[in-house]
Amino acid sequence: MLVALLHGFLLALGLIIPLGAQNVFVFNQGACQPKLRGAIPVVITASLCDTLLILLAILGVSVVVLSAPVLQTVIFSIGLLFLLYMGWSIWKSDPAALNQKETAMSPKKQIMFALSVSLLNPHAILDTIGVIGTNSLSYTGSAKVAFTIACIAVSWIWFLSLAITGKVIGKLDPNGTFLKLINKVSAIIIWGVALYIAKQLYSLF
Repeated sequence: MLVALLHGFLLALGLIIPLGAQNVFVFNQGACQPKLRGAIPVVITASLCDTLLILLAILGVSVVVLSAPVLQTVIFSIGLLFLLYMGWSIWKSDPAALNQKETAMSPKKQIMFALSVSLLNPHAILDTIGVIGTNSLSYTGSAKVAFTIACIAVSWIWFLSLAITGKVIGKLDPNGTFLKLINKVSAIIIWGVALYIAKQLYSLF
């Protein structure tokens, strides 16, 4: 069981660390919110989405979604639109005005964006199903439970850490100079993911 726990922890860590739209958004909200607790909605939403994807992958349910072309088309289309809009919102945001309450996203908007970038992101879905789902087949019983818990724990710890790191950097950069650069890079990364989704969507036709 210890081997399964360690396997799940290292595997999930390796998948979640690379810079992607989900990580960028959580970090960005940690930096932009006036107080750390303001970023809690995005941390919880991203963590719950990852938990859902991990559970579905290990239970094998999500394979059904990827095997249905119509569902893929709908998911990819909605995901593309959300990512384009999110990239634009981050690009035009003004980090220099971080102390102004209106510059921080509302909990509702955080949740909406976090849901789109988590559940409508082919990278996240394919990584979860193709890697975590496949690796889980090596275990049964308590070992499989340990593997699953380890993968889920990594998501919760990682997203909270990202928000905290974003908040710390935000405090060290009161003028918003560095954060403005991060916002531009974040928007480009998110648009890059949107371009990838557009390519995947094109290949379905």
